[in-house]
Amino acid sequence: MPRYKLTIEYDGTPFVGWQRQANGLSVQEAIEAALVSICGEPVAVRGAGRTDAGVHARGQVAHVDLPREWRADRLRDAVNAHLRPRPVAILAAEPVLPTFDARFSAIERHYLYRIVNRRAPLTLEQDRAWLVTRRLDAAAMAEAAKCLLGKHDFSTFRAAECQAQSPLRTLNRLDVERLEDEIRIRASARSFLHTQVRSMVGSLEYVGAGKWSAADLRAALDARDRRRCGIVAPAAGLYLVGVDYPSSA
Repeated sequence: MPRYKLTIEYDGTPFVGWQRQANGLSVQEAIEAALVSICGEPVAVRGAGRTDAGVHARGQVAHVDLPREWRADRLRDAVNAHLRPRPVAILAAEPVLPTFDARFSAIERHYLYRIVNRRAPLTLEQDRAWLVTRRLDAAAMAEAAKCLLGKHDFSTFRAAECQAQSPLRTLNRLDVERLEDEIRIRASARSFLHTQVRSMVGSLEYVGAGKWSAADLRAALDARDRRRCGIVAPAAGLYLVGVDYPSSA
C-alpha cells in the first residue's frame, strides 16, 4: 500500500484535539472520514503530534497508507473537498517511503504561542491568542527563558496525565519577542511533554508581569514539582507550526 505524507493546517477551536476520542469530533477523525469518502474503505491517519482541544496547527504532519496510488495534488484536493466546511485543510500531500513515520521519524517540532498584550478585548483574534491585559515585560521574559534551554527534567511543566516514560527533554529553542501589542514565544524540541509549552508560557507570563524573577523560574524548574508551575496558558494561543524530518525520511 502506498504511503503518503500530509501537511495539515487547522483551527482547533471546534475539535476535541488531534486524536480520535469518544467525547467529540477530533481532527484525526475528520480527515479519516474524508479519506473514507474517496477510498471507499477505512484508513488510519497517524499524526506527528497530539495537539489538545483548542490548539491550532499551521504545519501538522501525518502519514496514511492508501489502497491505491494517487497523484499528490489530486489527493490533496480530493481530501480537502470532503473536509469542507470543517476548518481543516491539507496543504500538501506527497508520496514517501514505507519506513516514514510522521511521529517517530520526526527530529524536531516547532510551536508558536501568541499573547495579545492590550487592554481592549479580542475581536479578530478571539480563540486565536491569549489576551493578557496587564503590561508584560517581554525582555524580562526572553532573558528568563534562557534557563529552560537545554536538557532538563521538566516535571514541573508536565501535566499530571502525561504518558511519557521520562520527564527528560531537550529544549533547543525558547524565544520571546514583542511585535507591538503581540508577544510571540517560539519553542523547538525533538519532543515535548503534555502541556509543556503552555506550562512554560504561563510561567513566563508570571515573569513578564513581575510576579516572578528569572531566579524564581529557575527554582520552579529545579523543583521538578508540578505544584511549582505557574498557570497553564490557554490552548487558544498555541500553534504547531512545523515538524522537521531527516532528508532521507
